[in-house]
Amino acid sequence: MSTDIAEQKMSDGEHVLHRLGITPEAVPAPSSHRFPDGAHFRIEIPSIEGPGALAAVVDESEQRHTVVNRVSQGSGAMLLTRRELAEMARIGHDEGIEVSLFVGPRDEWDVGASARSSDGPGFAGRIRGARQLRYAIEDVHRASEAGIRSFLVADTGLLETLAESQRHGEIPSDTVWKVSAYMAPTNPQSFAQLERLGASTINVPSDMTLGQLGEIRSVSGLPIDLYVESPDGAGGVVRGHEIADIVPVAAPIYTKFGLRNSRPLYPSGMHLEADVVAIAREKVRRATVALEWLERSRADLVQSAPGAKGLGVPAP
Repeated sequence: MSTDIAEQKMSDGEHVLHRLGITPEAVPAPSSHRFPDGAHFRIEIPSIEGPGALAAVVDESEQRHTVVNRVSQGSGAMLLTRRELAEMARIGHDEGIEVSLFVGPRDEWDVGASARSSDGPGFAGRIRGARQLRYAIEDVHRASEAGIRSFLVADTGLLETLAESQRHGEIPSDTVWKVSAYMAPTNPQSFAQLERLGASTINVPSDMTLGQLGEIRSVSGLPIDLYVESPDGAGGVVRGHEIADIVPVAAPIYTKFGLRNSRPLYPSGMHLEADVVAIAREKVRRATVALEWLERSRADLVQSAPGAKGLGVPAP
């Protein structure tokens, strides 16, 4: 291959750096792992707190011709009525979108004060005591009865318990266990440990480098969840323009679009509905921008279609 042809395959930015003799840092080898449908990546819109927000995501994604594969929710399935759970399940089923609901209750809203102390944020998603563990198990069963097939978990004991219950046939076999950013692993061994406990897909910190993502891929092919834009409380990282570099290294990966400089939403409800919907729509727009960057840089990377194999699409 001639130098001219090689340079034609570079992006504009790469071409300029090459001409100036600037060599970027080495990039880890591309991942050989894929989703069950052969895709490299999927798009997740987090903090979709109820049916109204989910309907807004569907509408915005249709207007922008942007495929959303998964939505997730942070307030907890426990704070949704049976009718709201059923409506989210229906919309997700009809659109081929995984609907992942946080399992509640959890320590940050408990009567204990440790999670709200200056040193306590790390306890926020934990399950406090046997009584909360019982409620959390029942929360999953309640939402499963409405058709939900994906749950966010932020406690290792709860994760192991739910996976064991699933193996005994007490929870639908197609249920997905999504490890929350509240207990995001920061090294390959911790990632592998969560996989052994029963995780289906694992959120890692939003500031992980390409090298660190490659290290995780050296031990596991389980899907990675990564905030390519994170809310201020999770660091406020904005790196959607990087997904052309991130996806090849980390595939299979759920690229998550939070929103920096937006108000906290948990626990949500009717008093925050307008903000929840507006923020959800902007997240879809952010995903659209990132996909434009991806197309400009790496048009060969494949996103899953709606209803793809392995998605925890609801079964109402």
